[in-house]
Parts: sequence; C-alpha cells; structure tokens
Amino acid sequence: MRASLLQIAVDEGESVESRRVRMGSLVREQAGADLVVLPELWTTGAFAYEQFADEAEPLEGPTYEAMAKAASDAGVWLHAGSIPERDPEGPLYNTSLVFSPSGELAAAYRKIHRFGFDKGEAVLMGAGSELVTVRLPETTIGLATCYDLRFPELFRGLVDAGAETLVLPAGWPERRRSHWTLLARARAVENQSFVLACGTAGTHARVPQAGHSIVVDPWGEILAEAGAGEEVLTVDFDPGKVAATREQFPALKDRVLGLERPERFR
Repeated sequence: MRASLLQIAVDEGESVESRRVRMGSLVREQAGADLVVLPELWTTGAFAYEQFADEAEPLEGPTYEAMAKAASDAGVWLHAGSIPERDPEGPLYNTSLVFSPSGELAAAYRKIHRFGFDKGEAVLMGAGSELVTVRLPETTIGLATCYDLRFPELFRGLVDAGAETLVLPAGWPERRRSHWTLLARARAVENQSFVLACGTAGTHARVPQAGHSIVVDPWGEILAEAGAGEEVLTVDFDPGKVAATREQFPALKDRVLGLERPERFR
C-alpha cells in the first residue's frame, strides 16, 4: 500500500482559496497512491483562532467540493485533513473529511479532544463524540486529530472498532516536537498498528510548526519521516504486518483494564 502525506505550510500571505487550489493540485499529483493524507486545519492554520469563525464552512462547503473533486481526479482515498466546520444548528467543530476514489464522502470525524486549556480551540469549538473508522480495500483506518494523540484510550477504542492503521492530521508546534515523535511511536506500539501522522510546516499565527510528518509501523519503527519544511512524504508499507504482529506478539489479547468503553463512545 502506498501513502502520501502532504506536509504544507500555512502561509498568512496566501489566501484560503489559493491554498485550496494548491492543495488540490498536490493531491492530483499523487495519482497512483492508495491513500493521501493532509494536515489539520490547513485552510486556516491550527493556531489562527481568530480566523476560525470567519473561515468556518458547512460540511459540504468549498473545501469539501474541492477535495472531493481532487480525490476523484487522482483516483485515491483522500483523508482531507480537517476544516473548521460550522454546524447550522450548533457550534464550530474541527472536522476531518475522508473521500473515496470516486469523490464520495466516506466519513467525517469531529475532533474529540480540543486543545487550549480553556482558551482557543477548547472554547471556540465543540467536542465530537463519535469514534470513526473507514474500511479501505487494504486496511481499516481509524481517525484522530492532533491533540487526540495524547489520549491513548481513544486509540484503544479505534482498535476495538477494527482499526489497523491510525491516521492523524495535525498542526503540532515545534516546541513540543519531541512529544510528537514519542507519542506517534507509542500509539503504534501499544496498539500494534501503523500510524500515519501528517503535520504542517512553516510558521502560522506566530507559532513555528513541527513538520516532521511520520509513518510508524506496528513495532514502533519509523518507516519514513519528513523534515521541517514543505514536503510530500511517500511510503510503501504492508498492511498485512498488523495481523502478523498481533499474532506473533499477542499483547492485545492480554488486556485486562479498559475493556468497557465510556457510555458516550458506545
């Protein structure tokens, strides 16, 4: 299976519409990949809190339309990162979109853990409540977003739901880049799953971004890692390694605690 992670910079001098066009072109260039992954909130920037309300769009808004077309043109499964979604009957959400190779919406995931410690995203956006997986021909992917990476119980829930490959778009800051790598590897090892984590490059809203998008195998080995700048990180991996790892080292079968999921995630 071939995955391409599109690590772009969110430049404040580039309009949102221009970035949509640029991202669409990058997706089309990945024709031949099985899965393409974009970063978190790449239309606005994950730390551009003051822009969330102005740039929020309905689920089937301009980003949805542009990315659906790009997925169809390239013939790829597309995890289109996340957008600031405006629910007509509720708050804003940090919502990820996954499209099939025909351009159909396969899934939408509203980020459960909001970052900010009672400010920023934590107060400007609502919290999702649904665990989301998507069955691809080669593997079942489980969806998470950025700050979710710090909460292992979410990933256990995704594995219980059948996830074999954990896909995470992010806008992770450079000052905590060591945590990014550590936690991506930890989630891979403890869940015996692949982790595909796609971040942003550059600086936006005065926050330097970590970049270093990463692909980790079920043993915690780094298969590919980007640098700090804009980059397309492409890697070939064998989804069958998940089942083989879980059979060879069946640690998940020895779980004792945490087998009952919280009521709101049932």
